Amino acid sequence: MSASDAAPPRANALLIAAAKHRGALVAGGVLAGLVLLMDAITFGRLSYFEFSFTSAGGATLALAAMGQTVVILTGGFDLSAGAVISLVNVVLATSMGESAASQIGFFGVALLIGASVGAVNGFFVAFMRLQAIVVTLSTMFIVQGITLLVMSRPGGSIPAEFSQFFVGDVIPGLLPAPVVLILAAIGFWLFLKNTPFGVAVYAVGSDEEAARANGISVAWTKFFAYVVAGLFYGAAGAFISAQTASADPLIGKPMLLPIFAAVVIGGTMLGGGRGGAVGSVFGAYILTIVVNILLILNVSAYYSSLVEGVILILAVLAASMNRASPLAGYLRLVRLKWEGWAQGRRAAQHQPASAGPGVDFALAGRSAAPGFTASWYERNRETLRLVVPAWVCLLIALAITEFVFGGRLLSTSYWNSVVVLASFLAILALGQGAVILTGGLDLSIPWTLALSGIVVAGVVQGSDQAALYAIPLGLLIGISVGAFNAAGIVFLGLSPIVMTLATNGIVQALALLYSDGTPAGFTSPGMRYFMTGRFLGLTPVTWFMVAFVAFALLLLSRTPFGRQIYAVGNGRLVSRLSGVAVGRTLFGVYMLSGFCAALAGILLASFSGQASLGMGDQYLLPSIAVVVVGGALITGGRGHYLGMLGGVLLLTVIAVLLAGTTLPHAVRDIIYGLVVLGAVLALRERTT
Repeated sequence: MSASDAAPPRANALLIAAAKHRGALVAGGVLAGLVLLMDAITFGRLSYFEFSFTSAGGATLALAAMGQTVVILTGGFDLSAGAVISLVNVVLATSMGESAASQIGFFGVALLIGASVGAVNGFFVAFMRLQAIVVTLSTMFIVQGITLLVMSRPGGSIPAEFSQFFVGDVIPGLLPAPVVLILAAIGFWLFLKNTPFGVAVYAVGSDEEAARANGISVAWTKFFAYVVAGLFYGAAGAFISAQTASADPLIGKPMLLPIFAAVVIGGTMLGGGRGGAVGSVFGAYILTIVVNILLILNVSAYYSSLVEGVILILAVLAASMNRASPLAGYLRLVRLKWEGWAQGRRAAQHQPASAGPGVDFALAGRSAAPGFTASWYERNRETLRLVVPAWVCLLIALAITEFVFGGRLLSTSYWNSVVVLASFLAILALGQGAVILTGGLDLSIPWTLALSGIVVAGVVQGSDQAALYAIPLGLLIGISVGAFNAAGIVFLGLSPIVMTLATNGIVQALALLYSDGTPAGFTSPGMRYFMTGRFLGLTPVTWFMVAFVAFALLLLSRTPFGRQIYAVGNGRLVSRLSGVAVGRTLFGVYMLSGFCAALAGILLASFSGQASLGMGDQYLLPSIAVVVVGGALITGGRGHYLGMLGGVLLLTVIAVLLAGTTLPHAVRDIIYGLVVLGAVLALRERTT
């Protein structure tokens, strides 16, 4: 056979390989272009120092993104990555000795910590078949609580030799140590990729049922995927410890958004089956260089999370754009409507009508009682099964409170305090609960809450007159954030987790830019009276919550909008075929969640007298916890606000109980995480 005969097959093989690794190749090309751009806008040629500095600056993100990639390739998510990095950081900074043996040993401890957390995640996801998002969110808070128990504030130290090994030079003036570390990690990934485990990872992510039919152990593959991801997180924690030479218990907290952005930019498809860790390394350094370029151009660092959020949305959108994408479908619909209008035909005649109140989707899946003669219990048995457990647990918590402190339950002030403290979560539970009932999740609540509170306090400046227009402005901000989330989810077809995570980063940047990093202003006397004063013997917000709870119950249980929420959660395709306006319902749900987050932020600012950056962070897991503890399925379609309210009161009573003890505040995060895991596990046992 001549060389010319062999050329076409070789060329075809190269084209196939290029198509297979298209995402990584594109990311590599973008990275090269950004390097050239950075070289062009700097004074003189890029020096070795800049090369070394950039390689070190992106190494932690690159390692963490590689771990996240392994999980995503199986079709999962891991929100615990940043918390694991923080835990490794504080353990090394507080325990590592100066000897070489201690440093080597604690690097092994770093990997062991990551693998252990990964094993916990993998056990619940793979063998207990719980949703990855709720499992890893729970472990994120548990690990975060453990981290704060180890070290509550920045401090500690890392031996100079350990730092030098990771961030120094392998060949002075030529080869930085971070480059060698990343190359070693890539080599490990390439080896792993070509093992039976690596093949199984791609098979499970591509088609889980087909993989199982071909003899692949899906459960063990998922389990080890989380363990391997934990190893990468542990290595990332070790590197950032060497880089900073100290510890910060919150050092990994802001890394979640850039980790997902790096994975997506690198060409890994959310949902699994396509991509690779090499592309994620390129994605990590793309983000690092983009931030460096912003610094070179003297752009505020506050824009970094905004840029990361926008890049994440655009990267996911670019990866999913095809003729079958929701955006393409909406564009075709717009074209058809335009053509129908131009030809004098009414396009609305060809569209399904929205669902009316005739079908009670809230009762979907419940056992029907025979006629109107059935007992009240028979007609409400399913609702009671969802609602009662949270209230039973609440009674147990109250009994423990009475046993520990005595006389609390007979005190009006105790119950008033519980209701006031529970008001924020009760409001968030309506918005987050409605989102979860549709099968989604809103991770943008923390900074939507914070931005609304910051803006309102900044506009009010202690004036009751200003509050009259500042409060509607704050609520409008929340509604707008919700509409932005819904637009990405409905029109662009983005995952709710990705969209709301990106939005949270964008809103964080807006809050930082608006406040210039230091929120100013304070709430008015009337706003503070509403949260701390007395009206008919109780705080005014207590009376407001009575009306709010009644509104929430009516909204979800007795309105067409509420029934459509349950319908969408039980099946979008079936709902659409049944005439439910799915897109319109999702817009309403996410706008409701934004409204509730903004309202909670305004009330929280009124309670404390001012707003602060990050004041919403502590409400993310609880807003999900109360919904899950209240009996709602995290996958949507089932739940009741009465159960969510029981979950709100349960977590509030637990928080008040812990506040009266000498236990550290971090224990609350651990308990919340354990409560969510226990509730989801119990719910799984009831529904299988």
